[in-house]
Amino acid sequence: MSGGPDLDRSVFEARRRRLKSVLRRHGLPGLLVSHAANRFYLSGFELHDAQCNESSGWLVVSADNRDYLFTDPRFEDAAARVWNREAVIVYTDKKHSLVGSLLKGQGQAELAFESRSLNFRDHQELSKHLRLQPSEGLVEGLRMVKDQEELRRIEASCALNHRVLRDIESRLTPGRSEAEIAWEIERLFREAGASELAFAPIVAVDANAALPHAVPGDAVIREGSLVLVDIGGRYLDYCSDQTRTFWVGARPPDRFLKTLEQVKTAQKKALSILRPGLPAADAFRAARAYFEEQGVAARFTHSLGHGVGLETHEPPSLGQRSKAGLKTGMIITLEPGLYFPGWGGVRWEHMVLITSDGARLL
Repeated sequence: MSGGPDLDRSVFEARRRRLKSVLRRHGLPGLLVSHAANRFYLSGFELHDAQCNESSGWLVVSADNRDYLFTDPRFEDAAARVWNREAVIVYTDKKHSLVGSLLKGQGQAELAFESRSLNFRDHQELSKHLRLQPSEGLVEGLRMVKDQEELRRIEASCALNHRVLRDIESRLTPGRSEAEIAWEIERLFREAGASELAFAPIVAVDANAALPHAVPGDAVIREGSLVLVDIGGRYLDYCSDQTRTFWVGARPPDRFLKTLEQVKTAQKKALSILRPGLPAADAFRAARAYFEEQGVAARFTHSLGHGVGLETHEPPSLGQRSKAGLKTGMIITLEPGLYFPGWGGVRWEHMVLITSDGARLL
């Protein structure tokens, strides 16, 4: 998967130059990039690994030497389309020794690795050839702040999400199952140009909505049902993620209306304080403080939100233990929710851009 015809190699080269500066600042000679989204961000090569138990390839970015893309014969042509052919190293079953011998040949016997994504076996094998140093968040730190082209793509992806939400609301009719609605959501995204879903849709009817990550099943919408819908698509390589909770039938009961209003108000409380420099945890605290005033904080069981971009969930986290500070150009979600076993749950989620003087709903 490439970055699209309007993204040339210079975009990825500029990103790698920024990473090289980060590596030098941390005194690291180079980084083995094994996380697929990071590899794509820096090279334009393969946003996804073919399977969860195998890799489409590794990228080695050196602080002061040449960069290399390692892959197997299945991806040789795809790699050559986005990377200088002479710096594409094709392996079969000896990738660990290839990485080691190549780097040692240019006087580099030490390499940082992404501790959250390199598996134990690969670490063992690479350690036979190189001194490995764990690292965390080096590329993600760059990815948190989106450039103008990324913002354009994410806004387009979010707009598509809004369109699907509008279409699906009218199709939440009595007699239809969660699974039927989930399939229709997928079809709507794909027919509108999404390359895939950003994640499996959540469609939860009544008591199932008390499960924040409910899996759509055979539960059927009735007259007088609440339906929680959490959806996202991938469009122009970038993800969207939004949640709404609907009422199907005549006038919603007071309990639903009150819970919905509490959730929306908590979101507004957090939105009103967003700005560059704000600790992300403060946004969480603003929402939770309101829920505490309302006596329902115990029913708010997850973080307030997260970053969105090449991945649906990426830094920064908006949880109570987050150490991140907000910056201009970040795109985050605000998704407060209240969940009551046996009755259901209400979640309301928007994507938000941090601007130079505050924040803007997408």
